[in-house]
Parts: sequence; structure tokens; C-alpha cells
Amino acid sequence: MIRNLPARWDLEADVVAVGSGIGGLAAAITSHDHGATSLVLERAEQVGGVTAYSLGEVWVPGNRHARALGIEDSVESGVRYVNQLSMGYADDTAVLNQAVHAPVVLDYFEQHIGLQMRVIRNCPDYYYGYSNDGVAEGRLLEVEPFAAEQLGDWRTRTRVSPHVLYGLTHEDIFENGGAAHIARWDFTRMGDRLVKDERCLGPGLIAYFVKGALDREIPMHTGVTVEELISDGERVLGVRATRDGQNLFVKANRGVVLAVSSYERNPDFAKTLGQQLDVESVVMPEIDGSHFRLAGPFGARIARVPDVTMLGFHIPGEELEGVAPLWRNTMAYMGLPHSIIVNRAGKRFANEAFYRSIFYAVDAIDGATQTHPNFPCWLILDSQAREKYPLASIMPGQPLPEGVGAQANSIAELASEIGVHAPGLQATIEAFNRLSDRGEDPEFGRGTSPWGAWMCGDRYHTPNPNLGPLVKAPFYAVELKRLASSAIASTGLMGDAHCRVMGWDGAPIAGLYVAGNSMARLDNGALMQSGMSNARGMTHGYLAGRHAAGKPSQLLERARQGFPA
Repeated sequence: MIRNLPARWDLEADVVAVGSGIGGLAAAITSHDHGATSLVLERAEQVGGVTAYSLGEVWVPGNRHARALGIEDSVESGVRYVNQLSMGYADDTAVLNQAVHAPVVLDYFEQHIGLQMRVIRNCPDYYYGYSNDGVAEGRLLEVEPFAAEQLGDWRTRTRVSPHVLYGLTHEDIFENGGAAHIARWDFTRMGDRLVKDERCLGPGLIAYFVKGALDREIPMHTGVTVEELISDGERVLGVRATRDGQNLFVKANRGVVLAVSSYERNPDFAKTLGQQLDVESVVMPEIDGSHFRLAGPFGARIARVPDVTMLGFHIPGEELEGVAPLWRNTMAYMGLPHSIIVNRAGKRFANEAFYRSIFYAVDAIDGATQTHPNFPCWLILDSQAREKYPLASIMPGQPLPEGVGAQANSIAELASEIGVHAPGLQATIEAFNRLSDRGEDPEFGRGTSPWGAWMCGDRYHTPNPNLGPLVKAPFYAVELKRLASSAIASTGLMGDAHCRVMGWDGAPIAGLYVAGNSMARLDNGALMQSGMSNARGMTHGYLAGRHAAGKPSQLLERARQGFPA
């Protein structure tokens, strides 16, 4: 192991969390609660990380909130669900470890930091209706609105999101008719919350954890970039960081926790580790794979699972934090009626109303030609879609801004303008229209997923919330670009049941831990489910914090003894 001890230490704590998302803050809080001192180092000037950008969902099978509503579920069912859908890429121990701890960790933070969560009603698992262990509701949770005035001076130093309407809960959005009907919404409640700075969704979730750290007087240092890990040749003892161009040596008596999310802002890593070509990103610029740079010299092992490349577009003039284009994910819009996605041949190639279906298909390879036949691709809409539904921040009835897409009075003209095979597009739309009138899509199953109807359907549209013909001119086409997976990475550092980083020799690297999206997803394999990422971060931080504090959880061993096969 590297030996690179400094001549001095500038800061010291038992546990040093690198990153201030839910994983890093959970580790700092938990280690503090179990007798250790802790501090947080954050590269940006605001805390909250990717958690603050998210919808704030937390997926926990067998949680007490569902039980209180009389919803039948169990940890065992959650384990079967993940194992069935992970396609063999998950590790049985990792799946069990996450499943048995998640309800306990949820209860822990509700009891110790005042976290308040509730079931998102009527929100099904992705594969409800396909998997016997999918549930119609109960596993997906969200926070109660958080009054940000409780953060004091950290109110403006805690991130909010440019992607979500954080003045509303999922329940509020659903009561308003869902995202499809934003033009009809009553925004009174959202306005009241924004005036009072009451935060929901991801900004609300992370605010509870920031408050937990503040209540414990855990130092959170922002504007600090960790450059390398420090070791005495036997264990990791701290970090060398920089702040304002000056070195800052931070000693970690018991452990360093890497909770810096993923690598999608690093094009080289996205291509070579994620196998994603020319992807854009919806997350902040700091998410560039620093966990690999830091842990790599110490022999940290990595692992990869399959995952999707998402699709999105950019509206000229929209920027992320004033430094990069703000990319918009199409997930919530591409399954609405009167729209389809096609490739250069003018053909549909997957179920647009279930992102796992279409996003996996984007990078399908035709071995006969060594091409990606489904990329580039275009979102095709008719005027009904534009009159009724939003397209990210483009409201219903609002013209497409210049540079967003093409417009034509006929399908043939549209195809010619965007370079798509006109006869193919015409035939695709004619076939789609015939089936849409019957509410059917036998080729790809669009409109058959309950989650797809919930996420990107129009509940008032009949006979199917995800199907409607494209018949009204003018017609529109928006070329879609590849997006990385919103920091949910396919590759990460391997960790054991206590979230210790593992080396290629199969042994844990002493003094080094990992949490959240920085950890390889062996606890869900090829499966992703809304709320898993936040649940993983919270659970990993708890486990790492306990172990580093010298009080490791014994729950997995007890579960192994009594868990049914």
C-alpha cells in the first residue's frame, strides 16, 4: 500500500465523509451517533449532491408506513423481486444486505434526525403486473415538506433542483392530474410553499439530512476538492485536499467514506466504464468519477452491471448552474398519446412508455453491420400532443423554441427535413394509429405497464393512457441525444457488507469505505427501480458509519440464519 504521510494535519476527525449527498451525510451522522467524530468534505459550494436533484424517492420493501396502511409486503418479497429481475448480475449477499437493512435504516433516521416520510399512493413498482413480487403501491416513499428556515445560514448553501418542481409532493402532482396536465394545475399550494421555502422531493429529502448534520454540529466544509488518499502503508488515514489553491490535510482516525456519486461528467469514464457513447449529463459538473481516481492507486476493485443510456434534449438558453447546458430527460413525455420515437428507418423499436424498454434498445448493436440501428432517434409528435401536453419546460400550446426540433405539414415533409426514411415513417405512423384507436400495441406492449401509465400517461385519455394517434398537422420531430443515467452508474467500487472498499486481492482496504452511487450495484444487478438509488445511499452510509465507529451491524448475519431460501 502507498505510504504518503504529510508533515502536518490541518483537520482531524474519526470519520471523514467525502461528498454531501445522502450517502455522505448518512455516514457522518451515523458514525457520530455511535461515538465517533465526523466531518464532511464537499467539492462544490453547496451541499446536497445528486440527492438534491432527484425526485427524492426512497424504495423500501417491507417498510412500516406501508404496513400502517394495511398494504401487504415483506422484505422477503423485495428480495425475490430484485433477484428475479437482476438477470443474474446481482450478488445474493448484497441483495439481502440491502433488503434487511433498508427498513431498519429508514426507521433509524426517522427516529434520530426527524426524517418524515410517507407512502406515494398509487405508485406501482416498475414490474408490477409482470413480477409476482411487484406491488401496486407501498414501497416507494417520499418526504413530508421540509421548512428550509430550519437550516439557518445553510438554507442557501443547500442545493435545490433545476429538474423537479420541489414545491409539490408526488401526491400534489397526482391530485392535479399528473405532469401531462400541467396546464390545468392549481399552483396555489406550490406558490405558498416556495414563498415559505418548504421543500419537497429531492431538495426536501436532503434538507432533512443537512439538518441532522447541523443539529450534531458536524462540520461541513464546502469548496474542498479531495486530491488523494493518505496512507501509512497499512491503512487509509486521511486525505489531501485543496481549497482556494492551498493543500489541506485531513486526518481520518477510523475511516474515509467515498460518497461522490458517479462518473458521468467524465466522457472517458462514461465510454470506457459505462460503455456509453457521447453522452450528455443532467447532473452537476463535479460528478466526474473522483472515487476511481482516489481509490484506484490503493488497488480498489471495480464491478459493472448492465444499465441504460437515457434520451433527452436541450432547449437553447437553459443552463445548469450557469456553466453547462441544462439537458432535459424525455422519460416523462415520450409515452404520452400522439407521440412515438423512431430510428433512421422511420421505425419504432421499443415501448416508449417504459423507459427501461426503450433506453436499453437505444444502444442495441446490429452485428451484421456493426452499427447502432436505433441511434440517432427522434421524438415524433402531432399537434394534439403539443396542444395538450408539456415537453419539459415547453408548455402546451407554446411553439417549439428555435433549435429544439423540426416542423412540417406532412409526415413526408417532416421525414425529409430530419433525414428519416419517409416511406418507413409513414407506414409506422399508419400502423400505430390503427392500433392506438383500439388501445393496443401488440409489437412492443406500450400501454400495458401500470408504472408507465403512472409516470408518462394521460389518465383521462381513452382507451389507453399511453396511446393516441398522430393525425393532426403540423407534425414535429425532436432529435434526441444520449444522456447518462442521472448519476446511477453501471460501474462502481466494490464494497463488502459493511461498505468497506474491496481490493483485487479479495480483502477490504483498511480505512476506506464507499456509499451510494460510488458503490458497484451488486445489490440490484441489471435492475433499477425508482427510489433504489436514494435507499442505497442512505443504507450504505449507515453501514459504513457504524463499522467505522467500531459498532458494525450484525443484522445480515442474523438474517442469513433465518431467511428462507
